[in-house]
Amino acid sequence: MDKPATSIDTIAKTCIAGRVRILNRVVTNIYDDALRPLGLKISQGNILIVTGKMGVATPVQVCEYLQLDVSTLSRNVELMRKNGWLEEVPGEDARSRPFRLTSAGKRLIEKAMPAWEKAQEEARKLLGDEFVSLLNHAAKRVRDSNRT
Repeated sequence: MDKPATSIDTIAKTCIAGRVRILNRVVTNIYDDALRPLGLKISQGNILIVTGKMGVATPVQVCEYLQLDVSTLSRNVELMRKNGWLEEVPGEDARSRPFRLTSAGKRLIEKAMPAWEKAQEEARKLLGDEFVSLLNHAAKRVRDSNRT
């Protein structure tokens, strides 16, 4: 007769958060390793890309889109500003501190493209096309649920 599963067994076998965190670490390391020679982390690259798409971004907008807390974003923005990849833009409200991608930031993205493509392919091979498709679907569901 099988003994009943303990709480530890149940959580160890089924916790979605634990599985997602492991995947996040593994995939993040793939991208960070590829981008390291450029002095860039994928977390910073995501901020650069979102900022580039927005044109002029506020911390609140970027935090909402990337699901970041303000302190994490402000540390990264400050570092990227010092590196010349982002610049503050005078705004109507000095507290909002909007920023935009600089020409150096745009050049960095172009320079990073081959390394990003290599990491993208490595992650795709590791996870498999079917899982990547499911991941895209799940990300869309999360984004859509945050808009309501």
